[in-house]
Amino acid sequence: MNPDFVLLRLGEITLKGRNRTRFEQTVLQHVRERLKPFEQVRVFYEFGRIYLQLNGAPYEKVAERLGRVFGLYSFSPVNKSDADLEQIRLTALHVMKSLPFKPQTFKVVTRRTDKNFPHDSMEMNHLVGGYLLRHFPGLKVDVHHPDVELKVEIRSTAAYIYSQVEKGLGGFPVGSNGKAVLMLSGGIDSPVAGWLAMKRGLELEAVHFHSYPYTSERAKDKVVSLTKVLSGYTDRIRLHLVPFTELQTKLHKAYRGNLEITIMRRMMFRIAERLAGNVGAGAIVTGESLGQVASQTLTSLNTIGRVVSLPLLRPLIMMDKSEIIDIAHRIGTFPISILPYEDCCTIFLPKSPSTKPNLKQVELIEKRFTWLEEEVEKAVSQTEALEITAETEEETEVFF
Repeated sequence: MNPDFVLLRLGEITLKGRNRTRFEQTVLQHVRERLKPFEQVRVFYEFGRIYLQLNGAPYEKVAERLGRVFGLYSFSPVNKSDADLEQIRLTALHVMKSLPFKPQTFKVVTRRTDKNFPHDSMEMNHLVGGYLLRHFPGLKVDVHHPDVELKVEIRSTAAYIYSQVEKGLGGFPVGSNGKAVLMLSGGIDSPVAGWLAMKRGLELEAVHFHSYPYTSERAKDKVVSLTKVLSGYTDRIRLHLVPFTELQTKLHKAYRGNLEITIMRRMMFRIAERLAGNVGAGAIVTGESLGQVASQTLTSLNTIGRVVSLPLLRPLIMMDKSEIIDIAHRIGTFPISILPYEDCCTIFLPKSPSTKPNLKQVELIEKRFTWLEEEVEKAVSQTEALEITAETEEETEVFF
């Protein structure tokens, strides 16, 4: 039986006090965006509850889309009944019959907000539970660990009955906590970092550095595909493609020591910060994980990060690789990330990159590069942007 409604739960958003309404409105805006194909679905509030009225929309397809909305803690398919004992019993029977499995045990939990209803919560538990026991031979009551917990909410004009609880993504709705730029490579880590940043309410614009012809068009396509997966969790993501060949080649000609990767990463951060300023972003998100490679030791992270003034957000910093891979599988980026296409960070790597770069030494070397700022600004000005959605990507004019 297709349910009449879906009950939405908003998790930690409910702790926001005076700001709660703003967060609720933001998450509902994302819900409406996700459910645009179902024009008949309506949203309404009732005594602190948020419901979607399906009006015939298929619950399974609606649930699939709700499962990709940050800010939803959980949701449940709900059937509506008149606030009448016999109607509640019949609806409860339909809900139990529509379960995808045959339960052995159950319990009824009634919540009565309408105190004028003739039966209190404890009475309703017995009246509905006894009715179900008569219709399901072999079914037993277990108040501690039931297979099914049937919820009955009685309000002034209607009752709502449900048993299933679908887990949502949780977190905060995208955009509710500001905007950041994501340094997106073609690897496993940075898409996961972007997903986690969106979960905490950040709107993202992705920045990718390519070094054509050292990196191929397939490498670019790979990053577009990763962005497309991430955009499935929000409205859209703008992908900034930074031409890095000239700057990277110039650096390699000017310096070939063990600090090359450190200086190259600092150049990337300079560019990312300028792009962040152009789009009104207040932070830079990276996929760095402590100790994973030479540029991610504590000393390296400090030396590289000191080149910018914006906050650097590193969601993966204390995660094991296996934890990161688990999330990549779950969000759908892993199969794309492991495609064997190179990125610019694998080009011109020194044989023994420094794991303990000295900040003052790096700054002294950079001072010799009189061309550095000009090349950084040039890369920024030649950056192109793609507007990526889960279905399509649209190329825009070169800007900045």
